[in-house]
Amino acid sequence: MDEVGKIATAIPADAVEALCDELVALRDRKGRLFLLGVGGSAANCAHAVNDFRKLCGIEAYAPTDNVSELTARTNDEGWATVFSGWLKVSRADSDDAVLVLSVGGGDLERNVSPNIVAGLQEAKSRGTRILGIVGRDGGYTKKVGDCVVVIPTVAAERVTAHSEAFQAVVWHCLVSHPKLQQTATKW
Repeated sequence: MDEVGKIATAIPADAVEALCDELVALRDRKGRLFLLGVGGSAANCAHAVNDFRKLCGIEAYAPTDNVSELTARTNDEGWATVFSGWLKVSRADSDDAVLVLSVGGGDLERNVSPNIVAGLQEAKSRGTRILGIVGRDGGYTKKVGDCVVVIPTVAAERVTAHSEAFQAVVWHCLVSHPKLQQTATKW
């Protein structure tokens, strides 16, 4: 719990506020939000899609929610192209944004989340805004992103647990933000 407290106080509030402003602008221009993540972060993407749609009125999607397309692309094209192919078919453009939820943000040199890297390269080529809530040093997402919150590392051996947990904290702060939330929660 001590580590949780240290992370919570070290997350830069101005970065979360900037991410909120990006999402308000996205909604105002009627853009779509594509959430990219793998593993536990993919599960977070599914939950976040619900919150952005239901609470904030943002059209949002996670490619990992369509298991048939995900596995067909993996089988036919390989794992590395699952997100870039999805963004192509979705005709992602400059009105849209990609939100990456990831522990490391992608790293081709280490062959970690090459699908996120390829998805971001596709997004960049289409003029799509790149947003992120990532851990470690932010990886490729931080390098090419327009607005990225990096969850501080306080214990390297628990970076995955902390990063994935604080993805939820940050996106819940966003969907509850008075500038972004349109529908109140029941509780």
